[in-house]
Amino acid sequence: MLDNETKRRIDTARDILVGKVPDPKSQVEQITIALIYKFMDDMDREAVSFGGKPTFFAQPKPTGNESLDNELKDFPKYAWTKIFDPKIGGHEMLSLYSEALLRLNLNSNIPQLFRDIFKNAYLPYRDPETLKLFLKTINEFHYDHSEKLGDAFEYLLSALGSQGEAGQFRTPRHIIDFIVEIVQPKKTESICDPACGTAGFLISSYKHILQANSKKSKGDLLTPDDRKKLMQNFVGYDISPDMVRLSLVNMYLHGFITPHIHEYDTLTSEERWNEYFDVILANPPFMTPKGGIKPHKRFSVKANKSEVLFVDYIIEHLKPTGRAGIIVPEGVIFQNGKAYSSLRKMMIEKNLYAVISLPVGVFNPYTKTTKTSILLFDKSVREKLKSILFVKVENDGFELGAERKPILENDLPKALELIKELKLSDFNNGRTLSSDLIFQLVSLESLEQRHNFNLAVLHDVEEVDDDNYDNIAIGSILKPKKTPIKILPDKTYKQITVKMNGKGAVLRKEIKGSAVKTKSQFLATTGDFIMSKIDARNGAFGIVPSELENAIVTQDFPLFTVDTSVMLPEFLNVVIQSPQFIKICQTTSIGTSNRRRIKIDKFLKSRIPLPNIEEQRLFLEKIKLLNSKIEELEDEAALCREKVNQEIESIWNPYSIKEEEISVVAEDASGDEI
Repeated sequence: MLDNETKRRIDTARDILVGKVPDPKSQVEQITIALIYKFMDDMDREAVSFGGKPTFFAQPKPTGNESLDNELKDFPKYAWTKIFDPKIGGHEMLSLYSEALLRLNLNSNIPQLFRDIFKNAYLPYRDPETLKLFLKTINEFHYDHSEKLGDAFEYLLSALGSQGEAGQFRTPRHIIDFIVEIVQPKKTESICDPACGTAGFLISSYKHILQANSKKSKGDLLTPDDRKKLMQNFVGYDISPDMVRLSLVNMYLHGFITPHIHEYDTLTSEERWNEYFDVILANPPFMTPKGGIKPHKRFSVKANKSEVLFVDYIIEHLKPTGRAGIIVPEGVIFQNGKAYSSLRKMMIEKNLYAVISLPVGVFNPYTKTTKTSILLFDKSVREKLKSILFVKVENDGFELGAERKPILENDLPKALELIKELKLSDFNNGRTLSSDLIFQLVSLESLEQRHNFNLAVLHDVEEVDDDNYDNIAIGSILKPKKTPIKILPDKTYKQITVKMNGKGAVLRKEIKGSAVKTKSQFLATTGDFIMSKIDARNGAFGIVPSELENAIVTQDFPLFTVDTSVMLPEFLNVVIQSPQFIKICQTTSIGTSNRRRIKIDKFLKSRIPLPNIEEQRLFLEKIKLLNSKIEELEDEAALCREKVNQEIESIWNPYSIKEEEISVVAEDASGDEI
């Protein structure tokens, strides 16, 4: 059990580094390296105290490479106790420590695992005072055995869940444990995570197995042979060397002396394609790089999206009686397009038995908008069931905002009980499922008849027929402004209204604070989305322009901030200029025909297309070029219209009429017929 003093020391170490190393992952790496460094020295000193010899910081055996032997001949000087000798100055400590990080992986005395951990390690700053404070904090850590270090390391890894990082979606521990509890890995089974990150699924599976084989103490029912096989049964792949390092440390600190964690590109490499597993657990990357993935040709589904390829990979690498639990972005559930449709067909055919819908916000703070589901595969359950269970989890025991504070509402235990009941139920004898949760059991025949094998059973979806687009709830992008501002009586404010038919946000009037009648006024900023409660169905909405920055608006015109991490306001401004968006506003309005008002919560559940940021920029460039072409054509059309007018005018005035002709015409008009 992690004690508060250890937590405090880790927090202090992070606080010391934050000025020089602001990235949370880099902080974790630096603390990890320092803790393992000291831990190796602790093991050397323990060996000496028992009459043995140091292993990690001993003189290396000759390698036959004269240059390398000369480089490492004074290796013992890098021992932690010597680096932290109070007699040496700050600059000497900095020099020794930074040299040691670069050389530790060269020493053949050090076990390969530790050499791998220190591969490519380096000190990212050159400030002696920061290093001295940092190493002093690390020096306060004392461990009797690696399990305590493992507890500290788990807390350290939780730092990756307290701050966001582009492209990194760390899986919350309680979600990992929930999936492991459903899948129930056994002591005799091979277990893999093909995108292992920090090895969270593997560690949770190992703890589950220990717990399942305990009577008086943890894992006491496991025989030595059981434990030996367990050490070989866990496998992890990751494309990132940094993640591999963290995984190696995490596995080692939980008892795996030679963990099978490999730096490996699961989607483009073939060398491990023929490895199959009893259990696969994963939260694969949701992000696809620009240009897509270029996989090899052994995948069943032809695709370039990472989430599609990972699910395909997992299904194909389960043993015939294997089981899997996979977290996927919502597009896998309903997204149209050939690749997604083919994948869902494959999932239905290959023993998918449950889809658990998770709430938006589970992956805060990494993303505020990504909606995810858990896919569960098990041949034995599916053969009995002949259906697929769909479950909706609305609360996971934590607030869904950025801070993710614990709350009382938690649907995960209920979902776990429902899945257990599903596995035990004998539906042939008329038994039915019961739960407080929203759930539905859908026959395979019904799902196979759905358009593109759509698995969006528990909520309506506005479909988008494009492989490049995700489809996302408006409320995941737009957050209502709920806090009115304080109106100062002597200040002059710009006040906004919203015009219909695509005119959007405009200045209503400038008004003194003392003349503002309604207290509930909200401050608009450039890029906010604004709409009229009554006239949104007629196109009364838009993006706040820069000239209306810090204007005020009443609650009759709901104001929303745009999550610019996933949608550019300029792109949203284009999306809303469409019949589809008007239709959303019309179908989410309620009331009498003359006074229909938009129902905000219903509006926020509607769905719109969401390309990634780079695709949005490319789209806007394309629109800009087309609009530029339209302007050119409009200018040309205006010139053509002018020319037409001139031609028509020339018909009426082909030549000048002479004076005498006018007088003759006048006489003829007053006299005889001509």
